[in-house]
Amino acid sequence: MVLEKFEIGIIGAGDMGMLYARRFRQAGYVVNLCDTPDRFDDLVAKHSSLGLNILRDGYAVSRRSDFIIYSVPAVIIGKAVEEYGRATKVGAIVAGQTSVKTPEIKAFEKHLPEDVHIVTCHSMHGPNIDTKGQPLAIIRHRSDDRHFQMAVDALAALESRVIYLTFEEHDRITADTQAATHLLFVSLGTAWSMQGYHPWLNPQFISGINNVKVAMALRIYASKWHVYAGLAIMNPLAKKQLQCYVESMTTLYKYMVGGKEKEFRDLVYRAADYVFGRDRSRTKMMLDDETLEQLSLSQVPAEQSTPNSHLSLLCAAVCWYRMEMSPYDNLICQTPPFRMWLGIVEYLFCNARMLEESIATALGDRYTQAEDLVFYTAVLGWGQCIELGSFDGYRERFEATAEFLRPKLTEGKDLSTMILKKLTDKDNAS
Repeated sequence: MVLEKFEIGIIGAGDMGMLYARRFRQAGYVVNLCDTPDRFDDLVAKHSSLGLNILRDGYAVSRRSDFIIYSVPAVIIGKAVEEYGRATKVGAIVAGQTSVKTPEIKAFEKHLPEDVHIVTCHSMHGPNIDTKGQPLAIIRHRSDDRHFQMAVDALAALESRVIYLTFEEHDRITADTQAATHLLFVSLGTAWSMQGYHPWLNPQFISGINNVKVAMALRIYASKWHVYAGLAIMNPLAKKQLQCYVESMTTLYKYMVGGKEKEFRDLVYRAADYVFGRDRSRTKMMLDDETLEQLSLSQVPAEQSTPNSHLSLLCAAVCWYRMEMSPYDNLICQTPPFRMWLGIVEYLFCNARMLEESIATALGDRYTQAEDLVFYTAVLGWGQCIELGSFDGYRERFEATAEFLRPKLTEGKDLSTMILKKLTDKDNAS
């Protein structure tokens, strides 16, 4: 049901802003949209046929809209709200679509008038995923019952699966599900770039769960750098997760090259028992062979596949074990990369033969150890960049790697989108 005489304003016409604008307009809402003033003419030329009210700036959007959504990068949310918040219509509802809520809420509290309601949200997926059936966090921060329900009713146009959280709960869950996930995939891309080879031409990355690693890394590098930088650097709870992943990687790699076979095996199997239980053969798998076979960009015949240590996945389980965290507890707010990451870690650890092959390769194959040294170096580099809070450094590293992977970015994004849709349809049917 569309709320009558209820106008929705969107400040920021990037990929997510446009996704929201289209969905709300399709539902029958009046949608007021703006980006930076210098993009006004371009927006009118590109999107005038969509039936949107394209306005020159956030002042114009804020003055007339009943529900205002800031769809801007987390790194500039404070600046945007400081600029346009004072123009907010009396009694309006304000939300943000950033992936980190602590700085967003601080900006709202500091710059919005007292007569404004704050009911914020976060679609926990990228702009290339249909909002239908995907998790949508709704956060009631400062609102009466009537305006809170109005926000919920308006957001129902997205047809998403709603989860009600506080902003603190949101940031804890996103730290647990996204911080190390993104570190893994961006580090894989950087490692390939550092060595000068494309993974779809390497025999270690041509089958099964290796295809998922490649496709999801490409998916991330096909997106905007600020999406991942904001979460890693600005979420106050993410650094603990990131530090644990780096430390777990250091421990495992030192055991690998230091001849500590017993210590390596003991740690991996303790993590396996903690995360997946002792009887892993009966685990209901998130990913199956049929799905994995569809997910391939490789130009190398499958029979030429060579073993892989899957150090990045072994490290994930060790990290969860050390943090005493069950990744399954966070599936309520799963993102597509986390869903795929957990799926391939589970696939590895619940296949006794594959897990043993992974351990044996890590401990005994010198070529693999050399390959993993580059990955370990990439993890350390990204970890240090995030620890220093360097947005410029993050952007430079991200864009350089994205350029190296450009030949397959679009194909990888499209392929991973197809698989993620299959998984979503499977969930909705069950």
